[in-house]
Amino acid sequence: MPLFEYRCQDCGHVTEFLEKADTKAEHPCEECGSKKTERILSAFAVGSSGSSRSGGTSCPTGTCPR
Repeated sequence: MPLFEYRCQDCGHVTEFLEKADTKAEHPCEECGSKKTERILSAFAVGSSGSSRSGGTSCPTGTCPR
């Protein structure tokens, strides 16, 4: 389930919610209680933990560029 951020149009507070992408739920601001919130684009990161089970390499085939 994706994580979406909502920004309050009154006070600017940003809150995160886990919800389905097609959800039309309204989320009141946790700071001021305003019902004027908008879904904003969220940045996300993809990474690895740095550990690997394939002999110290993070390339599963052994042919990946370094």
